[in-house]
Formats: sequence, structure tokens, C-alpha cells
Amino acid sequence: MDRAVARWILAVALGAIGVGHFLSTRAFRVVVPDWATRLTKLDKDTIVIASGAAEVALAAGLLALPKERRRIGWATAAFFVAVIPGNIHQWQTKRSTPGLDTDARRFGRLFLQPILVLWALWSTGGETPRRNHRRR
Repeated sequence: MDRAVARWILAVALGAIGVGHFLSTRAFRVVVPDWATRLTKLDKDTIVIASGAAEVALAAGLLALPKERRRIGWATAAFFVAVIPGNIHQWQTKRSTPGLDTDARRFGRLFLQPILVLWALWSTGGETPRRNHRRR
């Protein structure tokens, strides 16, 4: 798969899921561990909205800021790492969200997260510039 195509797919998916956080905030609250509210001093709805906003911003950046592609790729990868505790919490508590409504899907989601990290880094890494080697 071409990196640009992979980046577009990632951006569209991130944007759609981010918008989903705004439209179904209550459904996504189950992913937020209780310790996250204590640590951040934010309620679960605010954390869901903030993570949705982050996903939309990352998606927009992936598409609209080609000169910042690598940085946004690293930020996207860091975001994917940051939400791993929520994925683990959802699996442990057996709580459903849109598309993750079975134990198997929630468990499978845990293995998808590292793939998303690698996808974000690979799709934004770009080609290594080739040096022009002229023979003299």
C-alpha cells in the first residue's frame, strides 16, 4: 500500500471516530478509567470530548499539513499509545462501545493498537531522500 493512501485512510478513520466522540459521548465514557478522572481532574464526558477533538485535529493535520507530516505522525502514534489504558479498561470491564460489543472484539482491539502506532509512523515517515551521487 502506498504511504499516501495509508495516511488518508488513517486520517479519515481518525476523523470519523473523533466525530463519533461528539455524537455519542455517553457511549464512549465506558472506556475512560476512573483513575483518569482523578488524575486529570476532568469528568469522563470532558475526557471523551477532548480525545475526540484530538483525533479530529490529528486527522486534519495528517491531511492539511504536509510539511509537518513526521511530527504529526509521531503525535498520532503518541495518542494511540496514550489511549491503551482505556482499551485495557474496556476489555477488563467488558463494557461495549460502538463496534466493540463483544469480548472478542474488545480483546482484538488490544492487538490493533500497536498496529495503529506503526501505521501512523510508517504512513507519515515519507521516503528517505536519495542523495545525488555523481561519478567524477
